[in-house]
Amino acid sequence: MNKLWWLFLALGLQLSAFGLAQYPRTLTDDLGRSVTLKAVPKRLVAMLPSLTETVCAMNACARVVGVDDYSNFPESVGKLPKVGGLYNPNLEAILALKPDLVLVSTYGKLQEPLEKAGVQTFALKVESYDDIARTTRLLGQILDLRGEAERVVSKVQQEVYAVEAKAAATKDRPSVYYEIDPTPYTAGPDSFIGVLIGKARGVNIVPKELGAFPQISPELVVQKNPAVIVVTHPGAADLKKRSGWGGIRAVQTGRGCDFSSRTDDDLLSRPGPRVAQGLQLLVNCFHGK
Repeated sequence: MNKLWWLFLALGLQLSAFGLAQYPRTLTDDLGRSVTLKAVPKRLVAMLPSLTETVCAMNACARVVGVDDYSNFPESVGKLPKVGGLYNPNLEAILALKPDLVLVSTYGKLQEPLEKAGVQTFALKVESYDDIARTTRLLGQILDLRGEAERVVSKVQQEVYAVEAKAAATKDRPSVYYEIDPTPYTAGPDSFIGVLIGKARGVNIVPKELGAFPQISPELVVQKNPAVIVVTHPGAADLKKRSGWGGIRAVQTGRGCDFSSRTDDDLLSRPGPRVAQGLQLLVNCFHGK
């Protein structure tokens, strides 16, 4: 029985390698829908930058025929048609590309008009650090590239571990305030960014119970008196002008980082294959490493 099982396994791997894996294939997307793929998807539209990056990291960029307005990596996707964003998708532009599958966010409800138009969709939720590996493996099943998916997951984990190890070499664990916009919105400990702060050996000043991306009172920052401030919007120079902020340690010592450039903000906000680069930005900021 064992020999027969191994024979079937070997045959299955060979079929997958030659693109002859068994279809139809039914998978459950992140909206809880059962999606049956009749064949290996060959014409993809990706409606989230993190999905675009992950598909390309799996050496399947050639299958992508269109992307959302914010997908900009790798450089080659800049030549692809842009089909709108999460809340302003260009349905006509998507349909004109004749995709056999559109990778959509669980938000925005783009799947409804596309399905009515006869275009298959698969909804994915890419928000947390753990979603990186989970989504990559799910894309491996969707695209019949499980080996490539595992390669990407392993590479990401190794890169993140290497950066974490450098951060762990320091005894310093600074308190950190991370500002997304001057409203101010910030990132809680359980958010993707919050997890990166922890991996970079920072201590987030935002209470966990406020949620993943809360809008907070500026007085809370004054009260918590962080040692480091990270800003991802233009306006870092104006922090000291805010009421009471001149006395914050990070403002007094100039210990802060401006990551408002598009490249830096992308690295820090996208749960995808370049996560280790975003983590390295924070480690450099917190510890100068």
